[in-house]
Amino acid sequence: MAEKTKAGAGKAEPQPRSVRVVLMALMITMLLAMLDNMIVSPAMPTIVGDLGGMAHLSWVVTAYTLATAASTPIWGKLGDMYGRKGSFLTAIVIFLAGSALSGMAQDMNQLIGFRAIQGLGAGGLMVGVMAIIGDLVPPRERGKYMGMMTGVMAVAMIGGPLVGGSITDHLGWRWAFYINLPLGVVALAMVTAVLHLPKKKAQGRIDYLGAALLTVGISALVLVTTWGGTEYAWGSAVIMELIGIGVASLVGFLFVQKKAAEPILPLHIFTSRNFSLMAVIGFITGFVMFGAMLFLPLYQQTVQGASATNSGLLLLPMLLSMMAVSMVAGRVTTSTGKYRAFPIVGTILMITGFYLLSRMDTETTRLTSGLYMAVLGAGMGFLMQITMLVAQNSVEMKDMGVASSSATLFRTLGSSFGVAIMGVLFNNRVADVMAERAGSAGGQATGETSQLTGPRFEALPQVVQDAYQHAVSAGTHSAFLLGAAISVAALLAALFVKEVPLRGSGPADKAAVADKGAVADKGVALDKGAALDGAEKMVDGAEATADGAGKTADGADKTTGNAGGDSVRPSGTTVAEPV
Repeated sequence: MAEKTKAGAGKAEPQPRSVRVVLMALMITMLLAMLDNMIVSPAMPTIVGDLGGMAHLSWVVTAYTLATAASTPIWGKLGDMYGRKGSFLTAIVIFLAGSALSGMAQDMNQLIGFRAIQGLGAGGLMVGVMAIIGDLVPPRERGKYMGMMTGVMAVAMIGGPLVGGSITDHLGWRWAFYINLPLGVVALAMVTAVLHLPKKKAQGRIDYLGAALLTVGISALVLVTTWGGTEYAWGSAVIMELIGIGVASLVGFLFVQKKAAEPILPLHIFTSRNFSLMAVIGFITGFVMFGAMLFLPLYQQTVQGASATNSGLLLLPMLLSMMAVSMVAGRVTTSTGKYRAFPIVGTILMITGFYLLSRMDTETTRLTSGLYMAVLGAGMGFLMQITMLVAQNSVEMKDMGVASSSATLFRTLGSSFGVAIMGVLFNNRVADVMAERAGSAGGQATGETSQLTGPRFEALPQVVQDAYQHAVSAGTHSAFLLGAAISVAALLAALFVKEVPLRGSGPADKAAVADKGAVADKGVALDKGAALDGAEKMVDGAEATADGAGKTADGADKTTGNAGGDSVRPSGTTVAEPV
């Protein structure tokens, strides 16, 4: 048996079929989490026409975003304390229940409430996917799946609006929510049947006070970025009060976390330099990426004359380059174990891409803008999954859930702030240029909103249309220049990243696995004695079990998993040194 294991340690074996099934289910769930808002957005006008409540329309998105952001860190902690599989399945069920209820809503208030329920479930979907992959696949081997995850993101960003519009036109807006049900049920069945992870029994109880303070703090910050400059002026009493509540809640949260037995967000994970740097880079990536995704289609529709459908397709250069680069970076990371250069190269390309995009004007061709977007996409491709990979590699296995949720949360908050701040610059610049070029007529055209597309734009007088095209070009110039400037901070952070060996990557790890004589275990980890995608993937499995059952790394030759639990890991694993 030992000889077979030694042979397998030097050569990766094909993935067990059950592993591929689990990964397929995880990608379906990831697609659900990313598609939802993009499918629902095209249905908004029809929803208002059916249910009424135009004044509360923004809450259909805000309620979902608030619930998702606030629940993200809590889902991560629940997975660490009570087991990844149970919390993940619960999140899927809540998301599907919210989807079904949203489709059955009879008025706008019901829809807003049901969207909040849906958002609560969505908060656990992305975190669950990342944490489970972190449990199943050691960091070094995880690079193989980076392109797959980036591809799912690209499909969601391009296909979401197309699918949403088609469903609304042919089946009705309610099916924009019902479409989640068959996909979710398939993912639920696949995960239930083939995913077997160690059962955990928490040593303490969840930090309810910390959870409440974090929820209030995150909600206040998201509302500031959502309402600021739109519903309320930035200097209004409401915005100032929300800022005060948010800051006070988060300060109180930090104080509580220092004393909690089971903190929602263990502060010790930030003592890892790499983890803290990845949080900064993730925040900035979210900041600039979603700003670009907001203003590029507007520029293409208004200045370059693209239709709403084509503007989504015109983002293909950015998304395809992002996916291709992510795949290459993942493969290189897996084969070499090196990753430090990728955040540096990625941030340099991101700065370059935003600078090039800021040079676009009313004469820029689609080919030129496509090349600029490809440069930006390449930079993001180096960053999108590497940040999560390094963050997970920087913590112990017992903190995998909170590490995944924290990385996701920082990127979500970055996107909220990015859209808000870049939006302020864009709106102010559009208003100034419209006043300069079209006088009072320009001010009236953009009085309610600075984003005029479709029939509203075509109904404007020609002189106002010309002025608006120049105004949008100037607005995107300001927004993209800000993106380039903010990306410089990400580059500075990337320069300080330390090349810490990825778990599951060292020759000593492989030799230890071979010496132990690994055997096949039930579940998704092995198939007839072959290690999961090679014996090297068994390196970090015992650490998660050690935390739940009080075992040490020296006892890793025992069967992995807590007593009575179905383990995803093979026996005979060893533990990499904590980072």
